[in-house]
Amino acid sequence: MDKITTGIAGTLESNDVMVTVELRTEGPLNIDLESNVIHQFGKLIEKTARETLEELGVKHGLIKIVDKGALDYAIRARIITAVNRAQRREVS
Repeated sequence: MDKITTGIAGTLESNDVMVTVELRTEGPLNIDLESNVIHQFGKLIEKTARETLEELGVKHGLIKIVDKGALDYAIRARIITAVNRAQRREVS
């Protein structure tokens, strides 16, 4: 049976990003991206997300990213925090 855990980080304020992570024990890794700059930076945001998830060893789940103009480092930080929360790890 597929086990699901969830973690959330970020806000919907301008220049921030909200990341919701549903980690699973099996299945694909899907990224659902909403952004007001998706046409200009969508591929870069998704690349940053996939690289960060790979570094964290995340292989299965659904990652929902609602971007409000966040910079690269903020996107990475929010993903790391959301994954840690889903894995019930302390975030330092």
